[in-house]
This record gives sequence, structure tokens and C-alpha cells, in this order.
Amino acid sequence: MSPDVLSTPVVDTAKAPDRAHSRARAARRRKAVMMASRALLLVAVLGLWEALSRAEIIDPFNFSMPTKIWDQIYTWVTHGTALGSLGEQIWYTLHEALLGWVIGVAAGVVCGIALGRIAFLADVLGPYIKVLNSIPRIVLAPIFVIWFGLGPASKVASAVVLVFFPVFFNAFQGAREVDRNLVANARILGASDRRVTFQVVIPSATSWIFTSLHVSFGFALIGAIVGEYIGATKGIGLLVAQSQGTFNAAGVYAAMVILAAVALVAEGLLTFAESRIFRWKPAGSDS
Repeated sequence: MSPDVLSTPVVDTAKAPDRAHSRARAARRRKAVMMASRALLLVAVLGLWEALSRAEIIDPFNFSMPTKIWDQIYTWVTHGTALGSLGEQIWYTLHEALLGWVIGVAAGVVCGIALGRIAFLADVLGPYIKVLNSIPRIVLAPIFVIWFGLGPASKVASAVVLVFFPVFFNAFQGAREVDRNLVANARILGASDRRVTFQVVIPSATSWIFTSLHVSFGFALIGAIVGEYIGATKGIGLLVAQSQGTFNAAGVYAAMVILAAVALVAEGLLTFAESRIFRWKPAGSDS
């Protein structure tokens, strides 16, 4: 046997799976530490809040305390609210937010892609969109109540105007950032403007659009809550207004906790949908 053959290093292929398992264990360990740290931080903040309130270092009347907030949520769950069952109030607000979110997202995507693709349209409408975007949209909620009344329509309108602009600007930027080589190649292959838009531009802008969806649902909830706070017959926002009117700080915080839980569930569903749609992307890439 040749000495060169004897001196050739042998690669131990059995080590590759071991390294993969080690990385997987390290990732699981890091995730467990992260989740434990989050839980400890939450417990520490709530414990400090409770202790300071019981010691009256902070005013328990104005700031309440976690145990009273929990008692308020428990009372609403078991005995309902003055407006009806808690589930009915959550669904009423969620229905308004979802409807406003869907309309705002659809309008934002369509307008953003259209203006991103048609330069003349962007030049004409650009100044008007900037002016509308500069208006504090929360102040439109009382106007919508005057226009559409105390029903769901005014809350949906508030949610739409809050959702539209972040989605629009992301869709617009996504349409502008499409790889020009892809567009040129599609045109060389004989694709029409319509096919370029639907088969090249929109798929390329999808990651931009999904980025805006994560924050836009929170905006939709804000729009619905603000509209209910100003004037409504049902909903979590009306619970907040009633709790404030009776100086029930625990009720205000309880409503905020319920809204936070709804927003977290919606965020989880959006993240799951995004992970399914963008399965081709590396795990660490930004969507």
C-alpha cells in the first residue's frame, strides 16, 4: 500500500450528526432559558407591583394591584359584565377589528401595489396620501361616530384608517424594491404588465406586506377600542369607559389584559401563517 494512501486523513462522518444534535440541544436550551427569563421577569414585575400597592407606596386606588385585576377578570368570566357576557364583549370588539383589518389590508395592498407599479399615479396621488397620513387618525374616531352612529360601522372605519397606511407604505415599497432583472426577464419571455404584476411583483412584495400585518392588527384593535370608548353599545372599549367612569382601576387594567391576550393570539396566528408561507426561507432570515 502506498505511503500517500496511509497519510490521507479520514473524515469521520459519524461526527456530523453529533454536531447537528449538539446544535439542536443548544437551541432548545437557549429557548428554555429565554422562556424562563420572560416568566421570571413577569413574576418579578407583578410581585413588585403587588407589594408596593399593599404597602401603599403607590396608591392602590389609582394603580390597583394584580390580585384585584385577576379578581375582576374572574368576576367577568364567571358572572358576566354589566353589558352582558365577557365573551360577547370580546367578540363584538374582535369582529369590528377583524373587519376593519381585512378592509384596511386589502385597500392598502391594492393601492400600494398600484402606485408602486404606476409612476404617474404615484406622482399625482403622492402629495394627497402624505397629507392624509399626517392627520392624527385617532381624532377621526369622533367624526366617524357622528357619520355612522354608535354601531359597528364607526369602529370599523376607525380600524380601517389605522390599518391602511402601514400596509400601503409597505406594499408600495415592496413593489418598488422588486428585482429589476426579474421584471426584465419576464418581459423578455413575453409577459404582459398584468402577468408581471401578479406573478413577479406581488410575490416579491409579500414579505414586505407580511411585515406590516404584524403591527396592523394591533392598530385595528386600537381603532375599534377608541371608537367604542367614544360611543358604543357593547365592546371592550365600552368596558374601559365604564370602569373609568366608576373609578374602577382594576376594571381598566383587566380590559387591557384581555386585549393584550387577544393581540398575542392574533400575533401567534400571523406568525404561524407566515412560517407556512415562507417555508423556503432560512430560519434566521428576515421576512
